[in-house]
Amino acid sequence: MPVDPAYVDYLVQPGGSLSGRVRVPGDKSISHRAVMLGALAEGETRVSGFLEGADALATLAAFRRLGVTVEGPDHGRLRIRGVGLHGLTAADGPLDMGNSGTSMRLLTGLLCGQDFDTTLTGDDSLRRRPMARVTEPLAAMGAHIETAPGGTAPLAIRGGQPLRGIRYEMPVASAQVKSALLLAGLYADGETWVHEPAPTRDHTERMLAGFGMPVERAGAWSGVRGGGTLQGGAIDIPADISSAAFLLVGACIAEGSDLVLEHVGLNPTRTGVVEILELMGADIEIRHRREIGGEPVGDVHVRARPLHGVTIPERLVPLAIDEFPAVFVAAACARGRTVLTGARELRVKESDRIAVMAQGLQALGIQAEPREDGMVIEGGRPAGGTIDSHGDHRIAMAFAMAGLQSDGPITIRDCRNVDTSFPGFAELARSAGLELQTRTAEDAHE
Repeated sequence: MPVDPAYVDYLVQPGGSLSGRVRVPGDKSISHRAVMLGALAEGETRVSGFLEGADALATLAAFRRLGVTVEGPDHGRLRIRGVGLHGLTAADGPLDMGNSGTSMRLLTGLLCGQDFDTTLTGDDSLRRRPMARVTEPLAAMGAHIETAPGGTAPLAIRGGQPLRGIRYEMPVASAQVKSALLLAGLYADGETWVHEPAPTRDHTERMLAGFGMPVERAGAWSGVRGGGTLQGGAIDIPADISSAAFLLVGACIAEGSDLVLEHVGLNPTRTGVVEILELMGADIEIRHRREIGGEPVGDVHVRARPLHGVTIPERLVPLAIDEFPAVFVAAACARGRTVLTGARELRVKESDRIAVMAQGLQALGIQAEPREDGMVIEGGRPAGGTIDSHGDHRIAMAFAMAGLQSDGPITIRDCRNVDTSFPGFAELARSAGLELQTRTAEDAHE
C-alpha cells in the first residue's frame, strides 16, 4: 500500500513535568484578520507575530490569488500592500480554505461585497461543517450564495449584488458569524448591527477600529456603517491563548511543573480557560500586563497544584469554546466530578469534540459521559492507551498533555493537522519537558 507522507502519530511516555519559559505561536484568529483587513486597507500593513500554520496560510494564499501582494511570511513577518475595499480581483478558480472554518466564514462575508463571482471550498472536514448560519443572514443583506445540499461548502458567491444593512440577532453565539456580517457591512448601504446572545471574541471589532473603521457597541450589539475606508499600519500579533491552553493545562496537572508562557494574548473574550482552571484550583498568575495594538497581553505563570472538579458556568462557555479539549483533560486529572453544559457548538468543530473527547477519555479508563451539549467527567488518573484524534489538531494536543499524568504510554493517531494552528508543537512541548515523539506512516511501515 502507498504510504501517506503527511500522516503523523504522537507517542507520549508517562510522567514528567513542564518548566521554563516558552512562547507559543501567534494568535490564529488575529493572524487571519490581520491579513484580511491589511489586504482591504489603503497603503501598507506590516505584521509581526503572524502564525505560519496551515489555516492562516490558507487565508494568505487566498488573498494572493485575489490580487493582493504580500511579502513573507519571514519569521512571522508580513508586508501587505493593501488594495482598498474595492481593489480585489477575481481568482482563477475556487479558493481552497483547507481545514479553516474561520477563513471560509469570514471570507464569505467580505466576498459578498465584490463585483466578481467566487467559489470557496475546503477539505473533507470543512465541507461537512455548517455554513447556513453565515449564508442565511448574508442572504438577508442581499447576498446570493449557493451551497451544497445541507447548507455546506462549496459556497458559490455571486458578485455584483447590492448589500443593505440589517439588524441581526444571532441564535447561537459565534465570533465567526458576527465577523462575517460586520465585514459584509463594510460594503452595505446603511448600518449593519449584530446581536450576540453571549460574549464572543471581539478581535474583528478591535482590529477594525485600529484600521480607522470604528465599530459602535451598544450592550450586546455591534454595528458598522458601510462606505468608509481602512488605513494600513503596524500589527504585533500576541501568542495564541488557544495554543497556550495545552501547556497551561499540562503545567497545572503535572507535579513539580513551573512554567511561564510569554506574551500571551489576554483578550477578555478569550480568557475563559484561565477562569475555569482557577475555579478548579489552579495556581495561575498573570505578570507584566500590557496592551499591544489594542489587544491586552501578559505573561502567564503557572505552577502545578491539585485540581478539583467543578460545574462550569455557562457564561464561560463561549469564552473558552476552542479550549475545551484541554479543559476536559484537566477535568480527567482532577478530584471529583466536572460538569459542562451549554456547549453544543463543540459538536460542529473540526470533529465532534464532545463525542471524540469522550471516546478518548474512556479509552484511557476515565469515566466520561457525553451529553448533547456537554459532558460529565469523573476525575481520576488516566491509563495508557491508543487515541484516534480524528484529524482534529486540538484533540491531538489535549491528549498529548494527558501523558503527564497517565499510568502508561499514550499513542495518538492522525496528528498531521496540528500544524494548522500550532506548527512546531512537538518540539516546543519537548523543550518544556513533555516526553513526546513523533512517528510517520513511513516509520510505521518500516
